[in-house]
Amino acid sequence: MVRRQKRIRKDPEDRKREITQAAARLISERGFNGISLKDVADEVGMSQPGLLHYVGNKDGLLSLLITDIYDAYGTPGEFLATGLPGSDPDGPLFPAYLRYLVRHNANRRMMVQLYMVLETEAFNPSHPLHDYFRVRPASVWEKYSEIPWRIPPEMGSWNESMDPVVRQCIEAMDGIQLRWLREPPIDLYDEWLVFEKLLFPSPIWDHYR
Repeated sequence: MVRRQKRIRKDPEDRKREITQAAARLISERGFNGISLKDVADEVGMSQPGLLHYVGNKDGLLSLLITDIYDAYGTPGEFLATGLPGSDPDGPLFPAYLRYLVRHNANRRMMVQLYMVLETEAFNPSHPLHDYFRVRPASVWEKYSEIPWRIPPEMGSWNESMDPVVRQCIEAMDGIQLRWLREPPIDLYDEWLVFEKLLFPSPIWDHYR
């Protein structure tokens, strides 16, 4: 008699981690429109109904990847809890947080590639993340404005002067990450430091980095 191999039930968090890793890899290679839920299910060795239990539908898979994983880590709140220079919760330094974020992203290359692929695809108004990326600059500004950043007196208040600076930081980081993903390789953190000097120039920002 042929003995059936007993199916091993995995912890839900382990299974979800497998799903997100597989989906991130497939989407970063083929784009969102180039994959199906069956592709993801096959990649992790589970049935499509089993995958639907975790993600609901294909749009739910995107939500899991972007809002539940990509946006959930590397946040200002995480930075304030690190105890790193510039992370004093009563007066954190914005450039110091951005350096923390760049280091964080340097350690999750596949997720950054996934994000950049989706951002490009989402130019299409029919893409499920079109609105997410359209309002993202405003969402980031709102999130960052909840933190009591300590900025140079010459800049005035955060709300008076920092909106264009935050926007330029987002634009610079997007561009640097695209370059980082290409060949020949560059160091993401070192490249950011070059742009930091332009975005937060001396002498105004010398004691606020």
